[in-house]
Amino acid sequence: MKFNVEGMTCSHCERAITRAAAALGGTARVDIAAGTVEVDGVTDETRVRRAIEDEGYRVLGNDGATEKDSGCCGSCHT
Repeated sequence: MKFNVEGMTCSHCERAITRAAAALGGTARVDIAAGTVEVDGVTDETRVRRAIEDEGYRVLGNDGATEKDSGCCGSCHT
């Protein structure tokens, strides 16, 4: 399943989402430039969305609306 995700800006963000998917038993392909995350190996969309949001990112709905107001991991900001 593929998600539009806002707030990813650096390699730390990519690793955080990859680890979150792995914790659910899946794998993630993160494209920071496109703002997308594709997760394989997990069938529960709600669990994947929650895992991404729990890492501090915004999962966008089909209309571009924000599902959760959060931000970047903070690793790349001073």
